[in-house]
Amino acid sequence: MTRRHGYALLSAIIALIVGLSAAIYVGVAADDGTTSTNAIGKGGAARNPAAPASTGIWVGAWSASPAGAEPGTETTGMAGRSVRNVVHMSVGGTSARITLSNLYGQSALTITHASIAVAAASDTAAATADTMRRLTFDGNTTVVVPAGRQILSDAVRVVVPQGSDVLVTTYSPTASGPVTYHPHAQQISYVAQGDLTEDVTGTGFSEQTPFWRYVTAVDVLSRDADGTVVAFGDSLTDGITSTQGANRRWTDVLSQRLRTAVESGRDLPRYSVVNQGISGNQVLANGLGRPADNQSGLSRYARDVLSRTNVKVVIVDLGVNDILRNPRLADPDRIVAGLRTLVRQAHARGIKVIGATLMPFQGHRGYSSAREAVREQVNAEIRSGRVYDAVVDFDKALRDPYNPRKLRADYDSGDHLHPSDKGYARMAEAFDLKDLKGSAPAEL
Repeated sequence: MTRRHGYALLSAIIALIVGLSAAIYVGVAADDGTTSTNAIGKGGAARNPAAPASTGIWVGAWSASPAGAEPGTETTGMAGRSVRNVVHMSVGGTSARITLSNLYGQSALTITHASIAVAAASDTAAATADTMRRLTFDGNTTVVVPAGRQILSDAVRVVVPQGSDVLVTTYSPTASGPVTYHPHAQQISYVAQGDLTEDVTGTGFSEQTPFWRYVTAVDVLSRDADGTVVAFGDSLTDGITSTQGANRRWTDVLSQRLRTAVESGRDLPRYSVVNQGISGNQVLANGLGRPADNQSGLSRYARDVLSRTNVKVVIVDLGVNDILRNPRLADPDRIVAGLRTLVRQAHARGIKVIGATLMPFQGHRGYSSAREAVREQVNAEIRSGRVYDAVVDFDKALRDPYNPRKLRADYDSGDHLHPSDKGYARMAEAFDLKDLKGSAPAEL
C-alpha cells in the first residue's frame, strides 16, 4: 500500500467514526431545560434496532405541559400499572421520540417498559398491530428519571400519519410519586393492571382517565413540516371547554387551517402546532407547592417553549388569570412587563412572537368593572404594537358587538369566560396566517 493510499484509507475510517458518532442521539434534560446526566438507563442491553434511517426534520407533533402533582398518587404513583396516553398528532412523520417528565416526583421514577403505536381508531386503547414499537433510552429498555427531571427517548422508526391518535404507554413496577400529570387533557386515556405495554388489543385497559401522565411531548421526523409553532397560554389554550376527544381546541383548528392553506398552494410556512396551555396559568404568579403546581408563564417558559423542538413561532395568550385570580386589583403595567420579558427571551433564540388580546368575561363570577378596566389597559398596550411582533385580536373576534365586555352568546360555553367549540374555531380563524412567516426582528 502506498503512503497516499494509506492516508486515504485512514481518512475514510475517521469519517466513518465521526458519522456514526453523530447518528447516536440521546437527550436527558432537567425540566428547566438545562442539560443533565442524572437519568440512568439500564436493563436490556440491545440497541434500538428501529433507529431512523429516513430523512426529514424533527418537529413537535404533540405536547402538553406538566401541570402539577396528581392527587392520590403521593405514595405509590402508578406502580404495577400500565399507563396508555392517547395523544393527537398535528403533523405526520416517519420516526418518533417521546419526552417523559418526573418534574413533580419526590423520588426517582423507574420505567421498565415503554412503547409507542398508532391507535387503531379514535376513542380506543387498541393499537394498529404493525405500528407497535418498544421504546429505548440510550439503547436500554429501562430508564430511571430522577425527581424533578425529564428524559428524551431514542428515536424509533414508525410511520405516524398526520391527524392520527398515537398511544404512548409506560409501565413502572415500583412505587414513585406523586405522578407528574396534565389534568385537563380533553381526551380519554387508559390504565391497565400489570405490564401490558405492548398489548395491541387494548382489552386489558379497562380504566379510563381524563389525564395525561408522564408523557409531555412527541416529536416526529417529518417531511411535511419545517418547524414548530408553540401555543403558550392558559385554559383558553388548553381548550378546557372544548368537546372531549374531538380535538376542537383553537390550536387544533389552527393546525388544520394552516395545513389546508399550504396544500392549496399558498405561500406559507410548513409548521406543526403544539399546545403548551395550562388551565389557570398566569404570567406572573406560581401556584402552591415545591416545585410549584401550575408554574407561572415566566417560570415555565424556558422548558415549555424555548426548549421544544425546532420552534419557529410562539403564540402567547396569557393575562386573564393574572386579572381574575389576583386578590387585589392587578397592575396592568406588571402584566405587560411580564409579557415583554417572554418576547425578549424568544427573540434571543430567534423565535417570532405573536400575541393575543385578552377576551372579555362579563357575567363570569370574577367580573368587576375595575378588572374590566385592567383588561382594557392590557389590550390597548398589546394593540399598540409595543409588545409583540404581531397581534391576533381574540377580543375583537369573539366579543358581543352590542356589549364588548362579554363574549358573543354563540361563542360562549356558558360560563362567560371560556369559548364553545364554535368560539374556539373563531379564535383559529382570527389569525392572519401570513403573520407566521418570517423570523424574530433584531429589535422590537
